[in-house]
Amino acid sequence: MRTQVEEKNLNIMQIKFFCQIARRGSISRAADDLFRTQSAVTRSMHDLEADLGVTLYERHYNGMVLTEYGKRLLPRAQNAIEDLQSVPALLSKLKERTMTVREPTEPVWLFNTRRLEIFLRLYKMNHTQTVAEQLHISQPAVSAALKVLEKGAGISFFRRTAEGVKPTVAADIIYPNISRAINELAHIRDDIATCNGLLIGNVRIGALPLSRSQILPQSITAFQARHPAITVQTNESPYDSLLAELRSGNIDFIVGALRNHQPHSDICSEVLFQEEIIITSRAGHRLLSSCQLPDDLQNAQWILPRSQTPARHMLETAFAAIGIAPPQPQVETGDAAMVRGLLLHSDMLAVVSSTQMAYELENGILAVIPVIMPNTRRSIGITLRSSGLLSPAAEALLEFIRRNTR
Repeated sequence: MRTQVEEKNLNIMQIKFFCQIARRGSISRAADDLFRTQSAVTRSMHDLEADLGVTLYERHYNGMVLTEYGKRLLPRAQNAIEDLQSVPALLSKLKERTMTVREPTEPVWLFNTRRLEIFLRLYKMNHTQTVAEQLHISQPAVSAALKVLEKGAGISFFRRTAEGVKPTVAADIIYPNISRAINELAHIRDDIATCNGLLIGNVRIGALPLSRSQILPQSITAFQARHPAITVQTNESPYDSLLAELRSGNIDFIVGALRNHQPHSDICSEVLFQEEIIITSRAGHRLLSSCQLPDDLQNAQWILPRSQTPARHMLETAFAAIGIAPPQPQVETGDAAMVRGLLLHSDMLAVVSSTQMAYELENGILAVIPVIMPNTRRSIGITLRSSGLLSPAAEALLEFIRRNTR
């Protein structure tokens, strides 16, 4: 989650008013819908515009018309509000199994940025005092914010344990929505800067193993030569963890081997290129001149991807196709640096992507064992949220990645 301590937080209620005016085309009609006075909604919009330093609406004879700034901000603002408004329905499904269900209502208890930041930090930190110190508030203030959220939801989000406060199932369910909403709000100032011809912000990338040796280093280097003010952060967690962070808006996209059977409608992918897997060794390995391939492979020591991964399943299928029993690895790892070091200091073999070890192969540090691995062609690409809006900086870096891989 992008932290908000460096700049003033946007007021979620003001963002909601902004979206409602856009939907209704009139402050008076929006005020009626929101059960607020027209003067209160007008004042709220003035405060939002002053905070952002731009004009979002112009008054016309037929109502309020969005400016170019307003048009740029509206889709992101709508996404944030829709994510929050979906929370009661998510909780209702859980309550159906455990308690009497109230009809989902407008979650006004969620429309407070600081309250949501407390929830998100407590979800990650599991300690109220730590959250209080990070946000420069008192511990009772943290507890009070949590009580408002739980009272509004009608369900507990955390339980006290000897190790601290732990999220309940209800907290697990709503965390992605709240995290996405806060992340969307964090990008609004970046959108405004883009309208003014400036590219600011940071980009957070889920970096799967196949992207770490060439694709991302080359693309990030080229990108930052053009945009040195942009900060790029990479996350090298396993795929399932990256997918969870992607869903929560805590990373912008994932780069690496695509999953062939993506069961999630909220996730989409884009193929950058395809490649096949190769068997590698150190230069000078005895099998490079063997006349008994592929039979000699059966007595080799192997470095393989971890079990239960798509790459490992693909390899087992390929070994079967060339008439060899799937080897038992001496080492299981998905880390390219570990594979490289093991190969250079032993007679082990590894099955890797050619992209992953391109530098070593081109410079004769490693070599390719001349055995074709059938049916190992796979797609390398980008994984994103289907309905997500990238930040301007993330969209710009993504374009560099596309250009450098095609």
